[in-house]
Amino acid sequence: MLKLISWNIDSLNAALTSASPRAQLSRDVLDTLKKEGADLIAIQETKLPAGGPSKKHMEALAEYFPGYHVEWVSSEPPARKGYAGTMILCKEGIKAEKIVPRISAPDTMDDEGRLLVLENDDFYFVNVYTPNAGDGLKRLGDRQEWDRLYADYLAELDRKKPVIACGDFNVAHREIDLAHPETNHMSAGFTDEEREGFTNLLNKGFTDTFRYIHGDVKGVYSWWAQRIKTSKINNSGWRIDYFLVSDRIKERVKRSEMIDSGTRQDHAPILLEIDL
Repeated sequence: MLKLISWNIDSLNAALTSASPRAQLSRDVLDTLKKEGADLIAIQETKLPAGGPSKKHMEALAEYFPGYHVEWVSSEPPARKGYAGTMILCKEGIKAEKIVPRISAPDTMDDEGRLLVLENDDFYFVNVYTPNAGDGLKRLGDRQEWDRLYADYLAELDRKKPVIACGDFNVAHREIDLAHPETNHMSAGFTDEEREGFTNLLNKGFTDTFRYIHGDVKGVYSWWAQRIKTSKINNSGWRIDYFLVSDRIKERVKRSEMIDSGTRQDHAPILLEIDL
């Protein structure tokens, strides 16, 4: 049985080195993840320099996750510094080769460290931090192009061997995936265009594992806005973090759920158990 975790940490640097109350909440979540003993841990929005984690970062990660190998990709010029970025922690003994794909994405998206893949003998493990459509939907056109290219890339991998894809997809796919669909149809993450992009991805042969296991359950979310102080207390959330698998291995999925992140707002980690 493989146990996999995905989490948008919103700055690995802050979580590991800051003394702020929010950083402490992030470390509390890391303590929770440590107890899970996952085989692979995908992290998004690391916000690390182009050169990757420092010695101090690596020492801190080793305290939380001893016996793990760390792979990463960061934002680099011409993209913004300390932006986006992804990482995978891989338990020793799991054989996997690192791939950093370029999918001919628009603007600087290919340089923002948004896509990191490990190739195992039996499957591809894909960690993605999907670009946000932005304030005023100013990046929506580029986001739509990303969605098309990413879907084609996953389909290409799927032709070779099964795929497990996870991360922050920055879209609530259906109305039951957010608390207030009626007021958010023009909000980034719930536009018709972004939802259609996700539908297109699933139609290429992939399964949303949470819906596969739980059906049309409502009120279960993975993200609560930080800027709204009561968003988590009121469970006014969105489900925008996913584990997807190739359709042909969906019957092997045993668990797909959120991990409790306490009072910390923003993203909660998600967990997948699959019998491969």
